[in-house]
Amino acid sequence: MATLYLTDLDHTFLRSDLSLSDFSIEIWNRYAATLAMGIATARSYTKSKELLRNLHLSAPKILLDGAIVVSESEQLIDMKTIDKTLGDALADVGTKLGIDPFVIGVNDRWQEEIFLYPRKLNAYQKEVLKGYRDDPRLQFNPTNRTLPRNLKIVYFGEKALMRTLHNTIVKEFADAVEAKLSPEKYGGGWFLTLLHPEGDKAHAMQKVCDYLRIDPSKATVFGDSVNDLGMFAKAGTSVAVANALEEVKRAADIVLPRTNDEDAVAHYLLSGM
Repeated sequence: MATLYLTDLDHTFLRSDLSLSDFSIEIWNRYAATLAMGIATARSYTKSKELLRNLHLSAPKILLDGAIVVSESEQLIDMKTIDKTLGDALADVGTKLGIDPFVIGVNDRWQEEIFLYPRKLNAYQKEVLKGYRDDPRLQFNPTNRTLPRNLKIVYFGEKALMRTLHNTIVKEFADAVEAKLSPEKYGGGWFLTLLHPEGDKAHAMQKVCDYLRIDPSKATVFGDSVNDLGMFAKAGTSVAVANALEEVKRAADIVLPRTNDEDAVAHYLLSGM
């Protein structure tokens, strides 16, 4: 039996409407009483806390694709950021290709999140912003400059442009940044997420294991998308939900018969693991 469980949220543990069923909450909290149970998500600290308000987390949280690791007692374990010089250079690459990024960073306190959005927005980006109406973290960024401490820089657009941008950044910045390209499964666009080279879920998972003094071979991880593959390679057991991307299913040790909307993770836990 594993001693650490880490699950992705969107399209894995959360339902498509961003809710958790009473069943999933009950099963998760039952196991969290005796096992280390945490999350590994692209979402921020603030949004994760809101979505998981009824959930007991007994292991650290991996947030913003791995840029931040927070203990179950809300203490910062690790944070990896992109500095302003590199951040501005990464933003300039997109601008030259006709697209400006979202920028997610922090103030002096790591809990004080900032979400910058550009003047020029494509249809995909406009759709994302609908979910951030009245969000106090949201700030207009007309100059397209980044912050002193950037947790991640995110481009969202049509596939061909995102592939071109990804290839350009990988070529120009090599080991200076982690670039993850993945489809948004329901909206039709593609995300390009830029992180510190050690700010991904795989490195963050190792931080969690070190913190808990657990070997990664004793961990079980759940996911559905490209940003979960690093964890899949590191964990003792990797589990893909039925609605996961095909390349994620191919990398998984186990592919579940249920989707996120069918409480796949909770059913796996209940089955005896």
